[in-house]
Amino acid sequence: MPQQQPQWQIQPTVRPPEWLINAVKQQAPELSGNYAAQLLWQRGIRDGKQLAEYLNPDFYKPANPFAFGEEMRWAMERLLKARDNQEIVTIWGDFDADGITSTTVLWEGLGQFFPQNTQLFYYVPNRFTESHGLNCQGIEQLAKQGVKLIVTCDTGSTNLTEIEFSQKLGIDVIITDHHTLLPERPPVVAIINPRNLPADHQLFNLSGVAVAYKLVEALYQTLPNVPQEPLEDLLDLVAIGLIADLVQLSGDCRYLAKLGIEKLQTDLQKPPKLRRHPGIGRLLELCKKSGDRPTDISFGIGPRINAVSRIQGDATFCVELLTSRNLKLVEKLASETELANSRRKALQRDVEKQVWQKLAQLDLSTTSIIVLTEVGWPVGVLGLVAGQVAQETGRPTILLSIETPEENPEKINFARGSARSVNQIDLYQLVKDQAHLLHRFGGHPFAAGLSLAMENLPVFTEAINHQLRQQIAADPSKLNRIITADLVVEVADLGQELFREMKVLEPCGMGNPVPQLMIKNCWFENLENYNIKDAIGNKVTYIKTNFLIKDSSTKVGFPGIWWGHYKDEIPQGLCDAIAELDFNTYQKRYEVRLIAVRSCTENVDLFNNVNQYQPDGILDWRDTEIPPLTPNYQPLIVRECPSNWDDLQLWFRQALQTNKELAIAYPPPKQVSPNQIWEELVGIAKYLNRTGKSATPDQLQQKLGISDTCLYLGLETLAKLGFQVTNWDGQFQITNNHKLPSSNLDSKASEAIAQFLAAVKEEQFRRQYFYEVPLATIQSVVSRTSVSEI
Repeated sequence: MPQQQPQWQIQPTVRPPEWLINAVKQQAPELSGNYAAQLLWQRGIRDGKQLAEYLNPDFYKPANPFAFGEEMRWAMERLLKARDNQEIVTIWGDFDADGITSTTVLWEGLGQFFPQNTQLFYYVPNRFTESHGLNCQGIEQLAKQGVKLIVTCDTGSTNLTEIEFSQKLGIDVIITDHHTLLPERPPVVAIINPRNLPADHQLFNLSGVAVAYKLVEALYQTLPNVPQEPLEDLLDLVAIGLIADLVQLSGDCRYLAKLGIEKLQTDLQKPPKLRRHPGIGRLLELCKKSGDRPTDISFGIGPRINAVSRIQGDATFCVELLTSRNLKLVEKLASETELANSRRKALQRDVEKQVWQKLAQLDLSTTSIIVLTEVGWPVGVLGLVAGQVAQETGRPTILLSIETPEENPEKINFARGSARSVNQIDLYQLVKDQAHLLHRFGGHPFAAGLSLAMENLPVFTEAINHQLRQQIAADPSKLNRIITADLVVEVADLGQELFREMKVLEPCGMGNPVPQLMIKNCWFENLENYNIKDAIGNKVTYIKTNFLIKDSSTKVGFPGIWWGHYKDEIPQGLCDAIAELDFNTYQKRYEVRLIAVRSCTENVDLFNNVNQYQPDGILDWRDTEIPPLTPNYQPLIVRECPSNWDDLQLWFRQALQTNKELAIAYPPPKQVSPNQIWEELVGIAKYLNRTGKSATPDQLQQKLGISDTCLYLGLETLAKLGFQVTNWDGQFQITNNHKLPSSNLDSKASEAIAQFLAAVKEEQFRRQYFYEVPLATIQSVVSRTSVSEI
């Protein structure tokens, strides 16, 4: 199946103010500051205070843990009671990297106040037999062991049934989590979840490990004379969980990640026997990373911790790996982790092949959400493959494994697996809206896990696709795959100086991505394919391509790598490439990591001409009167405010083809409420029904001030109210032989009206955006994206 070709967007080149360049130089005197300042300016860092906080954690003021309010106070009161009464406390963790580091932070942090293995214990559920979250079987087991308090980490916010069960057994629950909340507060002692805070709060994006750290920090503040170990000793664990869980690295997330990487580097400078967490150092050695980059975690430590539960189900020993100071035990557990990761890679590759074979039979043009199933797929790797498919196709992807009789005779008709999203589509909400068809589900907007009866699968697939189609009716481009380049550079620019400039932005991650570089008119030489080998030399069936990238700026090529691709996928001749600049710790060299490549061939000159197109090539007449025009001066004028980029791109291509300037001269959108538009549409329908007259689509659009997409959605809604809408030679006739109900609409009609109102509201929002969007942004997106489609 041909993969969806992404649209390329290139950030406009800007000259940042001198004060910003000088400020960067002050923080990093060895740098020129030009590239770093440009990237910072692009990302909204545009005043001195922002810059200081961004570059230096000493200038950032983190939130107090008691910013969580009374929930944190209630948690402290219950922990103090448990400590005073010598109650048994159990940490209930999770099996992914964020959950394992969360468990470890609570184990070591609470371990300063509760004797480990006598009063404090931890429990990590099995991925295969228990899945995420609390479960009654495990709670019952803890009750038999005399546990009186459970402290969750990275889980628990939606486990109402299990929480009520624990109460019946006399066990209190404190939840620390960051996943989506239910509308009602669960009946727990305390729930510490940043989703309870405003979306712009500096703690809002915390991952599970960072929430756990805040709980420990609050206890350190409450009983400052008790701890024997510094709180900062936990920060390396916090950084691993934060970066591995792909949360947005802003606010306290960025602060904690930056401090955590610095703490990790300090620890790694010591001999292994003197390190606080020697297991982390051993994992880095096995994956041939130095630990000074966020990518060392996201591509090294994180996948290895995650691999254990994906392959074995039980990841409990990972907590011991991260906490033990017994070097022989650390070596044994780290080797077991590495072996699990090798097996994970092989299994993942096998599933990928099967998935792409199935995708070849799908028509992506009619598919909004990809849903695929197979008997016996290893559940542990489905999330990884779903993420790859989603990125390649631009479609949210759900992969489900059907349980066979040999695995579970009682649940032969069940399927379970993982879902991954793209392009800001809230997949968790889409799954949640089909909860009545599911057995279990959980997750967050970009990733979810679910299980359901096979008999519900066809309905589920159709319903979730229909739901997303309705959401994107006003904006089909929402499913488009977009790759953004931050800087345009030449091969001669690649190397240490540019790398150090971009390192100023670290730690990078969600919300602060690794800068991507565009290299134009380049070519590739010395292409070689390799199968990756693990740390002990075993071949893993996972491909990569090594190459040298060249252009006319230098005679010397620059090394690079393309993960998961064969050399035949790189076009011959001149190309445009988007890549990330990296440092290969193992080979001690700078190299590029290829993200995307396309052939220039016959469009090189046109592409270059458009890239040189100056911002004044598009005239901005939005807030001014149209000047007098002459027969010799007739720009192409856009008089109607668009609601998507496709419309502007179409105008721009027409301007190019006719060799004219493009002028945007549309007025501000009318501020009419969606309800008023709906009432007016109903009034028009009644009028046409009463008079027997007809109206064209253009007449209806002009009268209502909406697009054809919203108009047709509105006409479909009228049909659900009892109107008959017919189209004769481009003229709409609307009739109704029954009295229109004024109230007590059935659920389908009410839902249809709500969808129409939502579509109109979204369209109005987009029109307001296109009325206000800066000219430079329009120029950058429209010109480059148009050429990418030629």
